[in-house]
Amino acid sequence: MKILVAKRAGFCFGVKRAIDIAFKLGDDTQKGIYTLGPLIHNPQVVKKLMMHGVAPVEDPRTADIKTLIIRTHGIPPKIHEEISKIGYRIVDATCPFVKKAQRYAQTLKEEGYQVVIVGDRSHPEVQALVGFGGDDVIVINSNEPIPRLKSKVGIIVQTTQPFEALEKVVQSVITYTKELRTYNTICNSTASRLNETKELAKKVNAMIVVGGKNSSNTAQLAKLSQKTCAKVYHIETADELEDKWFRGIEKIGITGGASTPQWLIDEVVEKIKAISCRR
Repeated sequence: MKILVAKRAGFCFGVKRAIDIAFKLGDDTQKGIYTLGPLIHNPQVVKKLMMHGVAPVEDPRTADIKTLIIRTHGIPPKIHEEISKIGYRIVDATCPFVKKAQRYAQTLKEEGYQVVIVGDRSHPEVQALVGFGGDDVIVINSNEPIPRLKSKVGIIVQTTQPFEALEKVVQSVITYTKELRTYNTICNSTASRLNETKELAKKVNAMIVVGGKNSSNTAQLAKLSQKTCAKVYHIETADELEDKWFRGIEKIGITGGASTPQWLIDEVVEKIKAISCRR
């Protein structure tokens, strides 16, 4: 069985930066380090961070915090203002691409545009962006009908969305408004990862997508793979692999989300090799 691993599988720049910040703080400081929510959407990495003294907290008022790390997805400005008043050290690990989207949202609001965010309204990145977009901000995904809009609209997009989602919304919105400004805030790494996964899925008999079940970009990879590959499995760890998945399979493709560490991907590859030897 031939195993093909996507070149861009694993940590993106923003996630690696945040992880490096958190591990360094954990190793240099004895206690009192927390992240506001999970630093990234990968349970295995979050668990490993906890072993280094960096734990997630949902309510920063309920823990003995000395240093609080802002997660890669960012936070709304109102929450940043509130936690700044508490008095502990704040370390901002927001992804630079997310920061750029936040600045665009704020600029559009200040210039009088109604901000439309293309993405998943339940995702923490989008919830943070809403805080920058003003009182009339609207969140929609590419499958929803376009709501009533003002005459002057500005569009940004969740950094992990596929380009097709942004394109579809822009084409729809332009028929409802007189003035439209659009910022393509999709992360370059995300776009490249999606394209690479799309091509890989065409070449194999089955795809293994490695990453957190709560990871938006990993779910996007699995969904995209399903369009061209009959067998697609979204797993978090190698322990989830089953021998029966590989019966009759000649080529297997492996990719991983932006929050998936290389060591998890390596473990998946090694277990698939072991399964192949047993066939």
